[in-house]
Amino acid sequence: MFSQALVRPPSLNFADGLTREDLGAPDFPKALAQHERYCEALQRCGLTLTRLPPDARFPDGTFVEDTAVLMPNCSVLTLPGAESRAGEVDAIRDALLRQGHRLVQIQAPGSVDGGDICETGDHVLIGISARTNEEGARQLAAFLADAGYTSECVDIRAIDSILHLKSGLSWLGDNRVLLIEALAGHPAFARYERIVIDADEAYAANAIRVNDHVLLAAGYPRTAERLRQAGYSLVELDMSEYRKMDGGLSCLSLRY
Repeated sequence: MFSQALVRPPSLNFADGLTREDLGAPDFPKALAQHERYCEALQRCGLTLTRLPPDARFPDGTFVEDTAVLMPNCSVLTLPGAESRAGEVDAIRDALLRQGHRLVQIQAPGSVDGGDICETGDHVLIGISARTNEEGARQLAAFLADAGYTSECVDIRAIDSILHLKSGLSWLGDNRVLLIEALAGHPAFARYERIVIDADEAYAANAIRVNDHVLLAAGYPRTAERLRQAGYSLVELDMSEYRKMDGGLSCLSLRY
């Protein structure tokens, strides 16, 4: 169960951020409106929000999830794998320290993006990607082990369709994961009940379970129906402007 979330709205230069997509530039007013609806959804799910101001030094700064890994017994500041994003961690550190978190941090030459880290109860899946390297994964695994968690790595570097592990995977609780076809056969997921997404709805794999609801990107009806049949209460949100910048629902908040 989550009680809090940290968020940051996009800055005016949001369109200058990193992206591999070719979907056009984001519409800034629309992105702001979508972010506000996202925040309202988190509040409806029972979370209290810490809202950081936009920071034009970091066009990708709205994707706060990449800056930390927060578990009940372990709070880890990351070192993002894109050099232009490294400075985003400072404001997150300050905010978390004010809230009493005891922090450890990934150190170079390690790199970790929070979008590569999927917590499944007391077991953590660590994606090895273009942004999270093996040294970063080793450091994170050691921090997690010290706090009583187990972990394992999932190498996604050969899967061109996803930037981060959670671009293609979500933990739903109840020993279930929602995931894309390219991940479904990986042995790391054999222990879970798998809800596999059709290839043309793959973006919907980045959903988030927030207490009694699942937040899902709008516009993916077959995925929505499968989740409803599995018993989940959905909140569907338009994520069009964040998809243009390689972002999804989980990217826009740190939940704890």
